[in-house]
Amino acid sequence: MRRLHDVFPLATLAAAIAVSLAAPQAVAQDLCAPDDEDCRVERRRYALCRVNRLLDFHVPGLPPAELREQSETLIDGARFDISDRERVRIEGDVKVERADQLLRTGSLEYDTATGAYSVASRMTYQDSGLLLSADSGSGNLETSTADLNGVRYQFLGSRGNGQAERIQLLDPERSRMEQMRFSTCDIDDPDWELRARRIDIDQEKGIGTARGATLRFLGVPLLYIPYGQFPIDERRKSGLLLPTISRSNNGGVDFMLPYYLNLAPNYDLTLSPRIISERGYMMGAEFRYLMAPGHNGQVYGTYLPDDEKYRDSRGYFEWRHHSRLGPQWWFNADIRQVSDDRYFEDFGDSLSIAATSVLPSRAGVYGRGNWWDAAITLDAYKITDPLIPRSAEPYRRLPRITFDASDRFAGNLEAGIDSELVHFDKNDGPQQGTRLDLYPYIAMPVERAGWFVRPELGWRQTHYDYDLGQGGRSASRGLPIFSLDSGLVFERPVDWFGRDWLQTLEPRLYYLNVPYEDQSQLPVFDTQALTFGVGQLFRTNRFVGADRQGDANQATLAVSSRLLDAGDGRERVSATLGQIRYFRDQRVQLPNVPAIDHSASAYVAEVDLRLSDDWYAAVGTQWNPETSRTDLSSFRLQKRLGERGVVNFAYRYRRNFLEQVDTSALYALNDRWRLIGRWNWSIRDSASLEALAGVEYESCCYAVRLLGRHYVRNVEGDRSNAIYLEVELKGLGALGRKSEDLLRRAILGYSRYGE
Repeated sequence: MRRLHDVFPLATLAAAIAVSLAAPQAVAQDLCAPDDEDCRVERRRYALCRVNRLLDFHVPGLPPAELREQSETLIDGARFDISDRERVRIEGDVKVERADQLLRTGSLEYDTATGAYSVASRMTYQDSGLLLSADSGSGNLETSTADLNGVRYQFLGSRGNGQAERIQLLDPERSRMEQMRFSTCDIDDPDWELRARRIDIDQEKGIGTARGATLRFLGVPLLYIPYGQFPIDERRKSGLLLPTISRSNNGGVDFMLPYYLNLAPNYDLTLSPRIISERGYMMGAEFRYLMAPGHNGQVYGTYLPDDEKYRDSRGYFEWRHHSRLGPQWWFNADIRQVSDDRYFEDFGDSLSIAATSVLPSRAGVYGRGNWWDAAITLDAYKITDPLIPRSAEPYRRLPRITFDASDRFAGNLEAGIDSELVHFDKNDGPQQGTRLDLYPYIAMPVERAGWFVRPELGWRQTHYDYDLGQGGRSASRGLPIFSLDSGLVFERPVDWFGRDWLQTLEPRLYYLNVPYEDQSQLPVFDTQALTFGVGQLFRTNRFVGADRQGDANQATLAVSSRLLDAGDGRERVSATLGQIRYFRDQRVQLPNVPAIDHSASAYVAEVDLRLSDDWYAAVGTQWNPETSRTDLSSFRLQKRLGERGVVNFAYRYRRNFLEQVDTSALYALNDRWRLIGRWNWSIRDSASLEALAGVEYESCCYAVRLLGRHYVRNVEGDRSNAIYLEVELKGLGALGRKSEDLLRRAILGYSRYGE
């Protein structure tokens, strides 16, 4: 074995090979849209592939790549001919080795004067990230040129393999591959392949150019690109992205072919021309920008010049921005506009999107310190539900200023203030007003290991100047608010079912007193009654918004219990039961709502059970003692089937409003086939809200998903049918309509098993 570091610089040859093979991985990566998480963080599950079968010349146990710089180049062979000092010839199982780099061949000639080398017989090369073989090769280490014929390669750091008839390193920055093939499938069984007649790589520009590229799936050509360019490093490059296609009876065939424009290092644009067969041509665009560190945003919009069904132009606009203004201040914007109140019905893909009734927009400056929070925001709203009259559109808040502060003084004494100043207006006539709401308070919380007491006394002062079309007026309201929150925590060890547990018993008493003041003359700008639940048992106001402060002389008695695993501390069971007792009528209400004279609220109960990692159940109910009827109830059950999938069942009931069952499942028949299903049924209406069924097939390097869907697409109950077909080529991207967002919403736990 000879130590000839200066005779044959293996590092230079290794760099040449690495540069040449940058193309296949770059081609695969670029077909994902920039920063598209659903594409870049693909479900690259290669568990179904055979054990990473390497090319037959792989040598295990080589030193790590980190030792290259400090390692010498070792050359070994059966015969060394150095009779000519300028030409070295090595024959018989030639090995050139440096740390993790290993080159082997039958014979090697090297000209020390010119740097030229040639390998007439088969050669193999290996390092920590690559395996490569070539039938023959030649080159020059001084000019950094190389010419390899009959190449096979396999990436070790990531999934991928292929071959090329010829690889040329033209100079240190440029290389060329001819008749290249690439796939992430098993070496001997490529279900899909990316082929190119020729690929040119320019390292300096960071660009690869492909000519005559074809994507084949199961032997069938799916996509032909006669000419295209792609980035080979982190620098972005303009070009076409993968298309999407789907079909529904609401719009017909829907085809979209995005085009990415790399306009500058700090901003880019994606154009998404779209053909909807029964509606027309729609253009979508997304503009992203990075102004400076801490300042970024995106603008997104769609425009359909003439909807053939709607008989008008339609579109959507959205602007999101974030700016860091300093260590304690920042600016956020989320501005959204839509052309009409049917847009989400026709172009959304779920009932929850179609049921969007109000589209909010907000922009504001926010600040936060150790003892304070502040914000100045602009809020506007647009009705997107055709059944809601325009007159019901919420007031715009231009602006809304809030400042909250609290700090401790003299031990447990705490003082603070919650404040808000808002100017409201509407487009419909002279409807505007200004509201100032102040709530200074003092509190003295005392908390110990087994108990707590939190008394609080505050004063809520609210002042209005407004004009609702009847001339300018002023009004005010001032009320004291007193609350006392207290509780105990008991613990005991128990031995149940052969296991050690820690059980808690936590009774809690909350008293609230707010005197009555007639507020019927006050305007209602942004206030609503809260939906009753466990959270409302311990609030100082039964309304959200400052236009109403509920009167109260009431006490909440609640009890909670938890069961914790003594071994790992995990909570396995939690249960809460509570009720409010009213000592006087609740006279303060919103307009046209009568006073409530109940002596008690409904009983509220919630139970969560996590008896194992595979079983989860949650039960909630509200029972009204005044009517002896259940006002609300819910039940949810989830069973995880190990690695096989998940099954969900849910029941929801609200008296005089809804009663539904919702069941969904993802079940793996075996390692390759999975069934997907969801059925959401309205018992009240005796109708299906959504039915979804599908099948997934997955192999080593590709997956196919076929879904059929029948769903309610608007508030009137009109229904639509849709078919989704998606073919995912692992490591490359997906063709067809992406359905993972839909499945995440439809099947609780899908992301755990579907990715």
